[in-house]
Amino acid sequence: MPLDVLFLSVLGCTIRIGCQEAETRRLLAANYPLMRGIPKPADLEYRVGIQKDSSAFFLRQGTEAPRIAAEAGAFLFAFEEDLTLALQRLRRDLYFLHAAALAVAGKAYLLVAPAGSGKSTTAWALLHHGCGYLSDELAPVDLRRLEVHAYPHALCLKDEPPAAYPLPAGVLRTARTIHIPPAQLPGGLRAGPVPLAALFFIQYEPEGPGPVVARLSKAEAAARVYANALNPLAHPGEGLDGAIRLAQATACFQLTTADLPTTCHLVQRTLARLCGR
Repeated sequence: MPLDVLFLSVLGCTIRIGCQEAETRRLLAANYPLMRGIPKPADLEYRVGIQKDSSAFFLRQGTEAPRIAAEAGAFLFAFEEDLTLALQRLRRDLYFLHAAALAVAGKAYLLVAPAGSGKSTTAWALLHHGCGYLSDELAPVDLRRLEVHAYPHALCLKDEPPAAYPLPAGVLRTARTIHIPPAQLPGGLRAGPVPLAALFFIQYEPEGPGPVVARLSKAEAAARVYANALNPLAHPGEGLDGAIRLAQATACFQLTTADLPTTCHLVQRTLARLCGR
């Protein structure tokens, strides 16, 4: 099969992807808004496919050695990880946080937490309550302008969401993850950059009495921002200056999540107070 060349535009960077067969193209197309024929030089190039002598996937960035993934979920994880690291090198001016980014009434709100804390599931639920989608897992922030850039890729869940927030028919399921394509996200996609208004640091307590939102001190918030920064060494003060700026300039909360509908209503009330509604 001839090489199928597709392009991805993200954070002002152009990524050229050469797909050697249909399955890798299908997987990537379910996760990213791929295009054909962008008339500009690529900032980053990948070749992806399935190895001829096995059913394993591979991806190769430029002239680097290929990465091998045994199945579809591992391939998508490897591609996302590699692309995230590459974007950090290409956009060293942006402060990358491990966070989901949502937009409401022209403002951005980040759900910040390490992997496994329930932020993607919380983001999926909040999209059903009027929030727009900017990104999942990666929030690129312009520290100078205090704006969040969009990174429109699939929202990824590890488990089935609660019945109140059903999945659309067109999700991509792998052995390890569930990927909801950007075009199928409720609430719609938001084009960035969007002014940053607040940070919510997520903690999941399924056995707790109920969701709780509590205001954080600036010092505590700065420490939590720094702990969830992906590229702090690319910034002045080894990233601490940026963490302090974000904590000082935005409202920062600890959000303890439990029952998702109740959690979403609590977040909505908090956002309404922030917006003066």
